[in-house]
Amino acid sequence: MNFASDNWAGAAKEIAASLSDHSGGFSAAYGDSEFDRSVERRFNEIFEREVAVYFVGTGTAANSLSLSSMTRPGGFVFCHRESHLIEDECGAPEFFTSGARMSPIDGPMGRMDVEALGKKLAQFESIFVHHGQPMAVSVTQATEAGSVYSIDHLKQISQLTHDHGLKLHMDGARFANAMVRLGATPAEMTWKSGVDVLSFGATKNGCWCAEAIIFFDPDHAKQVPFIRKRAAQLFSKTRFITAQLDAYLKNDLWIQLASHANQMAQRLIVGIKASKNVTLAWPCESNEVFVTMPKLLAAELERAGVSFYPWPIPTWFAGVKSPEIGLYRLVTSFATTSKEVDDLIQRISG
Repeated sequence: MNFASDNWAGAAKEIAASLSDHSGGFSAAYGDSEFDRSVERRFNEIFEREVAVYFVGTGTAANSLSLSSMTRPGGFVFCHRESHLIEDECGAPEFFTSGARMSPIDGPMGRMDVEALGKKLAQFESIFVHHGQPMAVSVTQATEAGSVYSIDHLKQISQLTHDHGLKLHMDGARFANAMVRLGATPAEMTWKSGVDVLSFGATKNGCWCAEAIIFFDPDHAKQVPFIRKRAAQLFSKTRFITAQLDAYLKNDLWIQLASHANQMAQRLIVGIKASKNVTLAWPCESNEVFVTMPKLLAAELERAGVSFYPWPIPTWFAGVKSPEIGLYRLVTSFATTSKEVDDLIQRISG
């Protein structure tokens, strides 16, 4: 029973078939084929406007190169304290932006607090070269806590960001899961809410290795071809990323896969709420479920072959009051089955 991460799941059968279908013959390299162009145009349809699309292989690359396009000397990127940018990218955003600093902003449930962001930005109101300068704000949708920014919340952050002359970046590693939860369109959750650049994640939702950087104003992306090449993210056989995204977007497969993952999370939550041994730590709004349980039970589950992660306790969470209790993350994916969920529920029901 695997609830460690949606990264652990394989590729959806439609994605695998598309890779196989495009594995023969010849195609122009470096993303210059008509097939590559056709998938780029598909993003225009999905986002209801002309966008600039750049395919990359990892989410870390998508985030780091997105921010690299906004680099300012002595730059600061403002993001949530527990965001992936700060916690899990081994300094890649700092490296590719030539030393920009990730400035942590607090907020409950993994969502950036607008007032806290405003106070931090206000510290840079005057030009003081020793402090450096703001360069971007980044939000994660869905967040590292499994929560989702509402459209109104995104608009508040984007308004504040733009009022300070900055660009708003969205880390969309679980973009589809958040979109399904909100019942929003891709356009509503991005440029219509003020997002300037999106790291469009697909790997966690059924692709093998496929991410995209999307600029909602193509004029702001003129240096990205060089940034991507310099970062070794321009693949000679780009068609194998394109083939994944072609199948991913066709017939709304990406929405179906994310819907299934979210549904499995909700099924798991029903069982958790009925359990005497495990407690839901906070509401789940996507496919990441956080629970508290005795460490002895967690060890027992691991011995029984259940995979999941212990989780660092967030600064805003006060639900662990005993050293015998731990916080844990359970993640469902497009590949999670009802039987796996029900088997886990049976083991924790007690």
